[in-house]
Amino acid sequence: MTVVVARGTVVVAESCTACGSCLATCPTGALAPAPRRPAVRDRLCTACLACIEVCPVDAITEAVGPR
Repeated sequence: MTVVVARGTVVVAESCTACGSCLATCPTGALAPAPRRPAVRDRLCTACLACIEVCPVDAITEAVGPR
């Protein structure tokens, strides 16, 4: 099941292990630490999708629909 943590360009699923790889990779700081999985700061996300590439459990996907 995929859960939108914040409306943005990417979606972080419940399968996230909170390893921090995406936080370290995001060039704009659009992903913020949160208790269970990173929160997406929509206004900072540039849709570079670097976080998707580094996620070891494929828990991040591109959001679909209006931004």
